[in-house]
Amino acid sequence: MESSIISISHLAKNYGSFQAVKDVNITVNKGDVYGILGPNGAGKSTTIRCMLSLINASAGSISLFGHDIKTHRKEALSKIGCIVEKPDFYKYLSAETNLAIFGRMAGADVSKKNLHKMLSFVGLQGREKDKVSGFSHGMKQRLGIAQTLLHNPDLIILDEPTTGLDPQGIIDIRNLILNLKNEFQKTIVLSSHILSEIELIANRMVIINKGITVVEGSVQALLNQEELLVLFEVTDSKAAVNSLSAYKNIQIIDPHHFEITISKNEIPECIAKLQQAGILVYGVETKRKLEDYFLKLTKA
Repeated sequence: MESSIISISHLAKNYGSFQAVKDVNITVNKGDVYGILGPNGAGKSTTIRCMLSLINASAGSISLFGHDIKTHRKEALSKIGCIVEKPDFYKYLSAETNLAIFGRMAGADVSKKNLHKMLSFVGLQGREKDKVSGFSHGMKQRLGIAQTLLHNPDLIILDEPTTGLDPQGIIDIRNLILNLKNEFQKTIVLSSHILSEIELIANRMVIINKGITVVEGSVQALLNQEELLVLFEVTDSKAAVNSLSAYKNIQIIDPHHFEITISKNEIPECIAKLQQAGILVYGVETKRKLEDYFLKLTKA
């Protein structure tokens, strides 16, 4: 059994004297929803393009499903579906016809039953005969995902899939990605700078900054390494702060709210001390999430 679906070691890509990617290392295991995170210009898209053999790496190695991308390109790419940047279609043809055209090119099943199954899965049932020119950006993104599924790939790679979408569109794509994992048992790699989205859907991630892998691992484990900024709602914030005088980094917000920087494991301890002091706790909100961790790692 393969230990990993994607293995990238010391990847580098130069454009003349400019180093777009300097030293990227990635390991994606079967069943992962894997996030490639980084600010604009970090090297995310360049890494994906090298991974898909759309451009040649300057150094390093890339293995997909145990196949070296340089020597066994066809075998390496045969199990992959991808959207790089935004999906493109024949705008004055229907969604069904577009899928049929791209499906034939990929040697996929283009029966009406299969095409409608894919369109239904991505939430485009009833729009099969509609021209793509009338589709919203979010609908085109979903149609693009339907296209990637036609040849039943084991791995789906999505480059910035939620860029330009409204909040509902982002939720739709998020749910679709989770369904791909849960219903189709696909392994998914997505790049993004919308870090809260990665936290909601990815189980593993890599953070890339200035063309270099900064950190890679389980999303939950990486977040648990960080202290949390916790907002408490209490009966009396001044009395609460006095009862928690042993803690540093504590600040009164208003008569009923205070913030404190603590670890996740210290939250129950704080609540217990407040209760012992006769202070009622009405709410606890952890405010520091992946954005703060990301900014800490990538700040200049």
